[in-house]
Amino acid sequence: MLKKSIQLFFIVLTLNSCVSKKLYEELEEKYNKLHNSNSELIQDKDDLLAAKKQIETELEELIQKHQELETQKTILDNNFASLQNKYSNLDESYKLLSTQSSQKLRAQSEKNQELLAKLDEKEKRLELESSRLEKLQKELDARSQQITELENLIAAKEAQMQELKNVIAKALHKFEGLGLTVEQRNGKIYVSIDNKLLFNSGSWAVGLEGKNAIEKLAKVLAKNTDINVLIEGHTDNVPYKGTTLLDNWDLSVKRATAIVRILQNKGVNPTQITAAGRSEYVPIETNKTAKGRAKNRRIEIILTPNLDEITNLLNN
Repeated sequence: MLKKSIQLFFIVLTLNSCVSKKLYEELEEKYNKLHNSNSELIQDKDDLLAAKKQIETELEELIQKHQELETQKTILDNNFASLQNKYSNLDESYKLLSTQSSQKLRAQSEKNQELLAKLDEKEKRLELESSRLEKLQKELDARSQQITELENLIAAKEAQMQELKNVIAKALHKFEGLGLTVEQRNGKIYVSIDNKLLFNSGSWAVGLEGKNAIEKLAKVLAKNTDINVLIEGHTDNVPYKGTTLLDNWDLSVKRATAIVRILQNKGVNPTQITAAGRSEYVPIETNKTAKGRAKNRRIEIILTPNLDEITNLLNN
């Protein structure tokens, strides 16, 4: 729905050559929502990594508690053996004293009963501690299994992204040195394309060479339906001088959506794609030199793995 609204906006914008302030603010608000959504995805990943670390810490604490309970169990076992030995000695004493006076016999019998009661109490405590230890062991095993599954999922996602990066780099190798780079950072893949490969100055029409590069990328993305694709348009700080658009914000968005249309037309599922205009506000070089401004005029295609499986595992 958002994408259709943006497309309708630019159709009206092209026909009327101007944009009302209200409509511009609505577009900016929608962009901010998209930007926040992307930030939330990054935050989700960071939260997942933090959750993993917390689970590992809890695992270490459970292991420590398990060791402490094992030590307590050993002490209780020793106490139990000692009490059994005392009981045996008392039993022998009882037999020896059976011939003595009834008063002494009663006194000794009462003492024996106290010791037997203590022994019974120790046995009950030992049984309770054993049951608690067994419960903790089960919890420890469950946590260990969850951590193993989480580590396997994360490793699989990282391997998937590394393989995807290799496939993309291979598909786009002919464009190396022409302003196109492929990098993997923080679990994401960044395909950065200088505008000189894609657009003429002030234009959002993709040239033949740039279109060829985007179509090759689309063939790879169409086969990876669980990858989220963010298209970011970037400009330098030189104001837009045309009459069709309002400013660099408009230009960056138009360029991003131009890339989106090529991807969609070549089979990439539109539900995977988000378009964003960043204007001049995320430079990678200084805008004080012609070389730096050329670097800043770019399209960045950011590929992010789907983390639903990891989120579901953490919520179970």
